[in-house]
Amino acid sequence: MGSMIVTGGAGFIGANFVRLALARTPHRVIVLDKLTYAGNLESLRDVERDPRYAFVRGDICDGALVARLLAEHRPTWLVNFAAESHVDRSIDGPGAFVQTNTVGAFELLDASRRWVATLPESERRAFRFLHVSTDEVYGTLGPTGTFSEGTPYAPNSPYAASKAGADHLVRAYHETYGLPALITNCSNNYGPFQYPEKLIPLVLLNALEGKPLPIYGDGLNVRDWLYVEDHCDGILRVLERGVPGEKYNIGGHGERTNLALVDTLCALLDELRPLADNPAFAGRSDVRRYGDLKTFVADRPGHDRRYAIDATKITRELGWRPRHAVEDGLRATVRWYLDHRDWCSAVQQGKYARERLGGVAEAAR
Repeated sequence: MGSMIVTGGAGFIGANFVRLALARTPHRVIVLDKLTYAGNLESLRDVERDPRYAFVRGDICDGALVARLLAEHRPTWLVNFAAESHVDRSIDGPGAFVQTNTVGAFELLDASRRWVATLPESERRAFRFLHVSTDEVYGTLGPTGTFSEGTPYAPNSPYAASKAGADHLVRAYHETYGLPALITNCSNNYGPFQYPEKLIPLVLLNALEGKPLPIYGDGLNVRDWLYVEDHCDGILRVLERGVPGEKYNIGGHGERTNLALVDTLCALLDELRPLADNPAFAGRSDVRRYGDLKTFVADRPGHDRRYAIDATKITRELGWRPRHAVEDGLRATVRWYLDHRDWCSAVQQGKYARERLGGVAEAAR
């Protein structure tokens, strides 16, 4: 039985991947997570008794810790999910994004390079370093076209730039040192265990509490939505079959404007939790359906207009494709948040009150 180290495994995508890896592989899974505001062990409660699961609290920027974990656990795979990931927060405080996303990736790469050099050839050839990145490194699209693996990088936010820097380091460590590294660039994820600062859980929780649903600008910015379980399945496929040195785009074929997405979420709530059954609306005559809570607000500085992923390569070469249509994934997501209000309360407690982030006033100066 082999092992894998999963950094950021207590975060949204990482926790879903840990669950999938335990279900689909024989590996031991060692989670390394700093447990910042968006990482929470509540997201791993259902796996903590699995004898193949272990948790280590620590920072990927701690190169000595990473080196110790590599030597102790001798992983076949290292999967890097650890990241500051909220664009609005990167506008307020870009330094933390550079430190975790770029410097942290460097520390992981360098520790891995040094450790792999000590391995017997069979273990060295089997090792994989997979860096989980984003489509935001490519910048923004016009009304047509898609991002391919060959699209030039043109990041427009501090978050995207910090992830782009990490991508370049991963490529460099493969080309210079022969580290068997891979990169995946995904479109916007959604699904269970997503921290409520992101659009879908924020809209759902605000709506259920009768609060305004903020929509940036004109609401016509387009994102390509990918159900998190499909993304995790794609990452596992890349680990198992991907070619070191390659990068693979993982997309959900689910383009929606932000406005259309919010309308869909509101319609699902109208069906699954009607206002008449929601105590938050008792005595209110100003709201007849959840969509009445939509509120247009000042746009995010540097807000990319459109993302869309071309996932032809991973489908053609590795046989992966998403299994969830956006409509089905959104319905499952709404049901999950309706059924897990306790998790939502626990992870936000004392950390985040769903306030607007992004330094709009300061950035405008």
